[in-house]
Amino acid sequence: MGAAVARVLAGRGPLVVADRDGKRLDELAAHLGPETTAVECDVTDDAAVAGLARAVGRLGALVVTAGLSPAMAPGRRIYEVNLHGTARVLDALEPALGEGSVAVCFASMAGHLVPPAAEIDRVLDKPASPTFFADLAAAGVDVDLPQAAYPYSKRGVLRLVQRRAVEWGRRGARLLSLSPGIIDTGMGRLEAEHEPAMAQMVGASALGRTGSAVEIAEVVGFLVSPAASFLTGTDVLVDGGAVAAFAV
Repeated sequence: MGAAVARVLAGRGPLVVADRDGKRLDELAAHLGPETTAVECDVTDDAAVAGLARAVGRLGALVVTAGLSPAMAPGRRIYEVNLHGTARVLDALEPALGEGSVAVCFASMAGHLVPPAAEIDRVLDKPASPTFFADLAAAGVDVDLPQAAYPYSKRGVLRLVQRRAVEWGRRGARLLSLSPGIIDTGMGRLEAEHEPAMAQMVGASALGRTGSAVEIAEVVGFLVSPAASFLTGTDVLVDGGAVAAFAV
C-alpha cells in the first residue's frame, strides 16, 4: 500500500520515500522519477527516523504506512512498529510542520473492533514509556500475543491522531488516520492463509470483496489534497463495509 500511495503522490512535487528494504526502495524511487529521494529507514530506530527527518524540509504531506500483521512478527515487535514507530515518525517530523501540512497514519479496521477499555487506552496513549509492556500486561493484555497486538496497536494509532490533532491544528496542519479493511496485498494474502475467518469477513461485508492497494492510495491522495482541507483529527474507514456488517 505504501508503494501505491507513492505512485499516486508522485508528480505533485518533490517526494521522499522510505522503507527498511533498501533494494525495493531504490527500485521504487527509480520508477517514480528524478524528483524522488529514497531514504532507508526502520521506524523502530531513532537514528534512522532522525535521518528521514533531515531529508525533509518544510513538510507537505506525510503518509505513514509502516506496519506488521499478526502472521509477520511477535506481539512486542508489532507494537514497536505499528504504534511506537508511528509516534516516533510524527515526533521527528513535527518540527517541519507549517501552514497546510498534513499527515495520514495508517491504522486498521481491526482498531475499530477492539472494545474500549479506559485502563488499556491509558497505556496505549504512552507507547514510548519504558514501562509500556509491563503496564499493558498489568491492564490484562497478553503483550506477546500477535493476534492481540495488532488490533490494540492500531487502536493506539487511532487515539494518537485524535490526541495530537488540536496541537497540529494550531500550527495550521492537519492530522488523520486511515483504516484499511482486508486488502489484496502480500500482507493481506499472508493473513488470509493463517486466518480462514477472514474470508467469512469479506463475504459478510457490504461490498463482499477485498479492496485493492490502489483504492486505498486514491483515498490518501484525496486526504492530503486541498479538497480535504476541513478534515482532521478523525479516522477514515476504507473497509468495503466490513465493520458495518458487525454492527447489524
